[in-house]
Amino acid sequence: MDVQKEESFIIEKTQTWLIQAVIGLNLCPFAKAPHVKGLIAYRVSQARDIETLVSDLHQALEELAEARPDQIETTLLIHPWILNDFMEYNDFLELADELVEELDLAGILQVASFHPDYQFAGTHKDDISNYTNRSPYPTLHLIREESIDKAVEAFPEAEQIYETNIATMEKLGVAGWEKLFKK
Repeated sequence: MDVQKEESFIIEKTQTWLIQAVIGLNLCPFAKAPHVKGLIAYRVSQARDIETLVSDLHQALEELAEARPDQIETTLLIHPWILNDFMEYNDFLELADELVEELDLAGILQVASFHPDYQFAGTHKDDISNYTNRSPYPTLHLIREESIDKAVEAFPEAEQIYETNIATMEKLGVAGWEKLFKK
């Protein structure tokens, strides 16, 4: 498979996850609008090492910071060939946050995290609550803080999203989650 076809496949799989799980299960009530408006930038990193991923993240952060919100609202930087081990990925998030600081983007952009083996602290690996942040590939979600503020304003019970998501996942179960992605 050539690189362009491979990237298209990865983006398509990520979009299916976004539509079926994140939007379809309403795991993030803020995700639907940018998706419908076509304001999500999907970037596939070809990185096989940390330095290249940091460079790709740097570029994606700058691109998002420089773009108008009506052009790009948020970015998903998908990196399928690196940080497939969740603990290594989790450690990398500190570097991602440091890069946001170095670029003077703290308070402007933030990085959220999704991973196929996502695990919240204090949970067991197979705990269904972890599935709220499980994506097909390791993914860094670059978000405008201004967008978060507006979304929270429009959704006054934002602090309850996590609890609602856990209830949704417990009702759905692992079998229901897997069924979402069967064609």
